Formats: sequence, C-alpha cells, structure tokens
Amino acid sequence: MPLPPPNPPPRAATGQPPPPPSPRSPPPAVEPPQEPPPVPAEEPPPTYPMDFEKFWLAAQSNPHDFTAWTELLQFVEQENHLLAARKAFDAFFSHYPYCYGYWKKYADMERRFECARETEEVFERGLQSIPLSMDLWIHYISYLQSTLDMNLPESIQKIRGVFEAAVAAAGMDFRSDKLWELYVEWEREQGDLRAVTGIYDRVLSMPTQLYNHHWEKFKEHVLHNPPKDILSPEELLWVQSKLATDPVPKPPEPEGTEAPPGEDLPPGVEGKGAAAANAQEDLDQEKIRELVISMRQQIYAQNEAEVSKRWNFEDGIKRPYFHVKPLERAQLRNWRDYLDYEMAAGSHERTIVLFERCVIACALYEEFWIKYTKYLENHTVTGARSVFQRACGYHLPRKPNIHLLWAAFEEKQGNVEEARRILRCFEEVVPGLAMVRLRRVSLERRHGNLEQAEALLTEAMEANEGLPLASFYAVKLARQACKVQKNLGKARKVLVEALEKEPDNARLHANLLEMEFGADVRQNEGNTMRCFERALRSPLPDEAKVVFSQRRVEFLEDFGSSIHSLLTAYDEHQKILKQHAARKRAPENGSEEPEDKRLRPDDGSGLGGGPIGFPSGGDVASSPSYSYWYQHGYGSYSYQSPWNYNQYYPQT
Repeated sequence: MPLPPPNPPPRAATGQPPPPPSPRSPPPAVEPPQEPPPVPAEEPPPTYPMDFEKFWLAAQSNPHDFTAWTELLQFVEQENHLLAARKAFDAFFSHYPYCYGYWKKYADMERRFECARETEEVFERGLQSIPLSMDLWIHYISYLQSTLDMNLPESIQKIRGVFEAAVAAAGMDFRSDKLWELYVEWEREQGDLRAVTGIYDRVLSMPTQLYNHHWEKFKEHVLHNPPKDILSPEELLWVQSKLATDPVPKPPEPEGTEAPPGEDLPPGVEGKGAAAANAQEDLDQEKIRELVISMRQQIYAQNEAEVSKRWNFEDGIKRPYFHVKPLERAQLRNWRDYLDYEMAAGSHERTIVLFERCVIACALYEEFWIKYTKYLENHTVTGARSVFQRACGYHLPRKPNIHLLWAAFEEKQGNVEEARRILRCFEEVVPGLAMVRLRRVSLERRHGNLEQAEALLTEAMEANEGLPLASFYAVKLARQACKVQKNLGKARKVLVEALEKEPDNARLHANLLEMEFGADVRQNEGNTMRCFERALRSPLPDEAKVVFSQRRVEFLEDFGSSIHSLLTAYDEHQKILKQHAARKRAPENGSEEPEDKRLRPDDGSGLGGGPIGFPSGGDVASSPSYSYWYQHGYGSYSYQSPWNYNQYYPQT
C-alpha cells in the first residue's frame, strides 16, 4: 500500500512571488538579506529486507511464473516486513486475484501490525475479486466478531449486513452450506428466532450439498420453539385462520376431580375446565407446527429434485478453486456439460453463479470466458463488458482470441475508439501476431479509414522485411489496393517490389497472376503474360514452373489474341516438361537433388506438384472452368502430336 504523501510545504516555499507593492505606498525599508527558508526534505524511499530485491525481480521478470510469486510472498511473510508485504501482495493480486488463501494471509499480516482500516480494506478488495469464496467471507466475519464491540447496536447491524452480503453473493453456490449454518447460529445467538426462520426459508429453496441437513435442522427449530416466537405476526395469523376454517376434533376430556355444586376444589387440584383448556392450547400449538412444516414440505421436495439433477455434475468437480496447474480433461468436459445444462434448464441467476464458479477453477482457459461473454451478451451488455475486462485484464492478458472478441464486441456496440484501443494495447503486449494486425486493418477499412488501413499494412510489411510475413502482408496490401481502392497499378507495384526481394516466392507469383487475371483479359493480356514470364525466369522450383507454364498455355488458348504466342508458349512448355522429366530421372544415376532444394507438399510457397494454390477466394485452380481440365484423366504427356490437348491439360 503506498505511503501517504508528505505534508505540503509552507506557503513561502511554494515558489509563488509575493504580491507587488501598491504604487501609492512608500517604498519598503531596506532590510538585510535573509536566508531562504529550508526546503522540506523528501521522505527517503522505503527500505526493504535484504534479498527482497532478488525475489522481487524474479517475479517481475516473468509475471506468469507462479512459483516465483509464491517464493516472494513466502519471503515477506517470514521477514514480517509490512511495507515489503504490501508491495508484494498488491503486485501478486494484479495477476492472480482468485487466490483466496493469499488474501487471508495479507489481511492477517495487516492485523498483526494492528492496521484495522487496512485490514478491512484488504478483506473488501479480496471479496470484490472473488465474491464466491466461502472461506474468505467466513474469515472476514470472524474478524469482525472478534474486533467489534458486540454490545453496540451498530456492531450487530454491521455483522448482519456482512452476512446478508455474503449470502447474496455466494448463497446460491452448491457448497455454501457452511455460510448458511454460520448465519443461522449467529442469529440464534442474538435471540432472533424469527430471523432464523427467515434464513431457513431462503436456504430450503437453494440446491446445496447439505440440503437435507438444513431441512432436519429447520424441523427441530419449529418443534422446539413456540410458534409465536419463530413466525412473523402475519404468518402466525394466517396459520391460525387456516386452522379455524378446518376445525379439528376436540380431544376427549380428561377425567378429573369435580367439586359438587357450591363447593371449591381443594388447593392443588385442577378442574376439568382448566385441564381441557391447556390440552386444547397444546393441540393448537402442535397443529400450527404441523402446518408450518407441511407448507415447506413441498418446497423441500422441489429442491431435492433440483439437487438430484445437479448431483453428478457437482460430484465431477474435483478442484473448485483456482490453480495454475492444468485441469484434467474429464473435469473440463464436466464443466462444459454442466454449463450447457444450467443454461438450458436453470434460472439466469443460477447460470451466472455457475459461470462465476467455473471461471475461478478454469480461469486460464479461454473457452470458458468466451462462453460466459456470449451468454451475457444476450442479457446485459454491461455484464459482458465486465467479464471481458476481467478476463483480458487479469487472467488472459496474452490470449489473442478473447481480445479480438472483446474488440469486436465494442465495435458492435458502437465504441469504435475503445475497439481500437483494445487491439493497439494488445499488440503492444504481444507484438507480431498477424491476426491482430489484420483485425486492426479491417477495423479501419470498415469505418472508411483506408489510409490508416494501408499504413498499418505497410508498417507491418516493413517491420517483417526478410521474413515470410513480409510477403504475407504484401499480398494483403495489394489486395486492398486492387479490390477496395480499385487501383490495379498500385497493387501491381506492391507485388512486383515484393518479388524483387523474394523472386523465389511462389505465393507472390501466384497472387500477382490471380490479380492480373481478375482484370479485363482483353485489355490486360500484356500484364498477364509478363507475370507468366517473370515466374518462368525466376529461381522457382521445377514443379512450380511446370504449373505456371501450364497456366500460360491454358490462358493463351482461352483468351490469347495471337496464335504465334500460343505456339511459342506450347513449344516452351514442352522444353520445360522434358527438363523436368530429365531431372526426375537424375536421382537414378546418383545425382539426386539435395533435400533442402526440393519443394515439399507442406512448402509455404503454396505450390506443390499440382495446381497453384491461391490463398483465399480467387483460386484459378478451383474455378470450374479450370478444374474441369485437371480433374479428369486425360492421360500422360505425349510429345508426338502437337495438338493433343492432353499435352496442354494433363492430369498433374
């Protein structure tokens, strides 16, 4: 916790000049110079125990190393140094707020140093971070009971208020029985039996692990206390009126001693009338108790049915608390199934509680946070935003998918500037992710900021020069220039410049060909042919050149304006085929091509032994008019007949 700021300096030391003298006032008397007042010394920085810096730097250098944090916290506890503990715990909880056990340790340390206000602040911060923690609520309540003066009515009200906050936040948890029992016992100690009945009325409708235990305790509460003490006046009046409309037979009058007319009974001997009155009163009490219990019997039966539906799911939860260790697959599957059931069959409140329980145990699993936000988006925008903030701010600061979804959520709500901020900040934390940069580009494009979109792509392309990502961004930039800005010349320039740096990049050649082919073929034949020639002159692998050569012959056959160009392309295609066939036979003579020179099926160039694979839409090979020639068996190459179309369009 930061130290309080030093006291403000006196007015003379604030650096403000004194007010100027009045023009009519006499000149001030000359006084001997005075020394300036001393400047208050700044408070020295706090001192920490020896070796604290070592543990602190270990945790700060890798905030996701949970072991380094636990060693730091263990060290400050052993040293019992409050300032060091505050610094360590505050930093730790900015990464792991769900560790309720460390919240308890933090509060206990503040309490040992008799810092009452700070102790309560720690409890409140912890309960705000993890409101479903039964242990933390109970620890806080025990602290209040041991420190407050219970003779003061405001102390009673404060503890009752904390109990109410606890059951409101965590009372629907399946394992909240201990909290409910503690609340019942505390109200019983205060002598408020009606409040005890009210608590039982609430917990009896909650599907909890010890639901039957609460039912038995409630029946004892009713049977062992007078109805007028446990029921509200309204309920007691209603029960009595209910019994009056359904009269019960009177009990037989007990045999007693009755004095003759005009004579009194001896002292200590009760008459029949008094005995009958007492018996009737006892009978009325029993009937009231029976009716009170029977009215709640149906609620108990319904609750028992709800418990049975959830029992197997609850039994499958082996680790309900947070830990950095991975969960078993069976537990993850159980959480998925349980959430699906609760969303389909449960109430909104119960679904929210289950999601909150889930993201404690599964805090490091992106899928559950995403599932939670998608559910909340249909109910409350504010709630969904809060979950995004918690997930991205604390638990998943380096996970891209949840950040992309958060930005999309804000954009959908019209908060474009917030969406920009989310993507920009995440890219600063985790630089170099193409999916994030492309989302930033698409965000600007959707909102008409084409210059900014182009600048983002250009910046990414330059930052990755010499890496495979540079050509990836070059393709994206060229497509935006061609398809969005309708500037084919700019798009061509981008890809040609990229090819000058990477002439052996088959993906760049393929995308340039796709772009040229997408223009008017009658007006763009020259550029398309230059694209083919550039690819065939490049240091591409033979397999790739064969495919480009096939495409050139096919293009000229379908769209070419000169028969001479077609025949020339065909002759060159035959030469390429022969050269390729000769190289394929070379390994038999011991001149096998080095392994690192081969074009592998998973080569990032996008070219294998088959048709060119154009990335994203516009794949010429996938076009029906082209794939027709390559999906049917037209035989192998034949070099005898120059007009055999099997030579033009062989099955590759």
